[in-house]
Amino acid sequence: MSPPLDRIQGDDRLPETADVVVIGGGVIGVSAAYHLAKKGHSVALVEKGHVGCEQSSRNWGWCRQQGRARAEIPLAREALRLWEEMQIDAGRDAGFRRTGVLFLTKNPAELAAWEKWAEIAREMQVHSTVLTPAEVQERLPGNADTWVGGLHTPSDGRAEPSMAVPALATAARKHGVTIHQGCAARGLETSGGRVGGVVTEKGTIRTSSVLLAGGAWSSLFCRRHGIDLPVGLVNATACRTTPAPEITDGALGTDFFCIRRRLDGGLTLALRGRGTVELTPDLIRYARTFLPTYRQRRKGLKISFGKPFLDQLLRGTNWPLDRPSPFEAERVRDPAPDMTLVEEALAALITSNPDLKGIAIAEAWGGTIDTTPDTIPVISAVDKLPGFFLATGFSGHGFGIGPGAGRLAADVVTGDSPLIDPAAYSYERLVDGRPLAPVGLF
Repeated sequence: MSPPLDRIQGDDRLPETADVVVIGGGVIGVSAAYHLAKKGHSVALVEKGHVGCEQSSRNWGWCRQQGRARAEIPLAREALRLWEEMQIDAGRDAGFRRTGVLFLTKNPAELAAWEKWAEIAREMQVHSTVLTPAEVQERLPGNADTWVGGLHTPSDGRAEPSMAVPALATAARKHGVTIHQGCAARGLETSGGRVGGVVTEKGTIRTSSVLLAGGAWSSLFCRRHGIDLPVGLVNATACRTTPAPEITDGALGTDFFCIRRRLDGGLTLALRGRGTVELTPDLIRYARTFLPTYRQRRKGLKISFGKPFLDQLLRGTNWPLDRPSPFEAERVRDPAPDMTLVEEALAALITSNPDLKGIAIAEAWGGTIDTTPDTIPVISAVDKLPGFFLATGFSGHGFGIGPGAGRLAADVVTGDSPLIDPAAYSYERLVDGRPLAPVGLF
């Protein structure tokens, strides 16, 4: 079951040309299109389903700097500023509020790692506080657990995934972006060794610049053009509760469950670090690259083998551009939620917070996270194909840093002075043979 999602009006007529075509209508693609248009470029965004229909509406709704890898901290900081600006520009509520993020732990070693992270973050103008057990109890007087400490970042925020991307898309259209829903990009046309156009199911758009922000579909699209993109897919589960007494106005994470206060009075709830990895030919192809990440996170992961493996074998990667593509066969990726995780999360939440006794699960859903081997996204040109750019592999971090990532992607596409140094997000790092290990606290 998919979570509720606001819908926007799209554009029926496909333009013959555009300065930039953005593929993918999630938070990254929409934000990039918005910033490209603000720079004065004509932009067409194509989406096989509808705006925000996949992971951008299925995530937890956290907008955090806390716990980010060093390379992501500047981008996360800028993203929070842009969340505020873009929400105002849209004239439509995205649910963004700076209400803080609080993490709790029972593990002294984890608390020590948080203390080191807080020192690094402070040097980068992110001010987080390491809390003592007494300070945790003061903030959460009704909590029944015993914690060795916590980490609090008051400048972090939250937004409503069901509202956010449609709101940002409204802002993008205001600046001239055309948005084409139910319009799958089948592949690229090239001319003289560089991008010359995007072939969609509704026609071809001539362009010299294409930004692929296709999330879980990006690696498949790239292989159609002989471009390797090591990305693993993890199916995750989240849910929302019925209206609940307020524990915190922001987001709260523990070593087991995580929650976010919702505008409807309930909580978005999930288990930390839990998911199901789909075993596919692609994953086997990139298994060696992903091994360090898997070793670090295997306790929370299940392995699934079934229909996706066979589907990928049968469809291949060389479909003709004048016939329906795999992107038209599955308009919206909608994995089933793991109800075992939902039940475990609710039980743990109520045990830790007895004041919540009596709340229930209103709805549960699944989503798919596109993960790189080092859990850092790709925001980069692809030198092998001039005019082709990537903004993908956000590893579960895309919603919160989406506005900043979109701005950086727009800078990379246009060659303008970048919002931050994009070197850490290069495509080449994934394919040049260097060892990659996961980074960041969460």
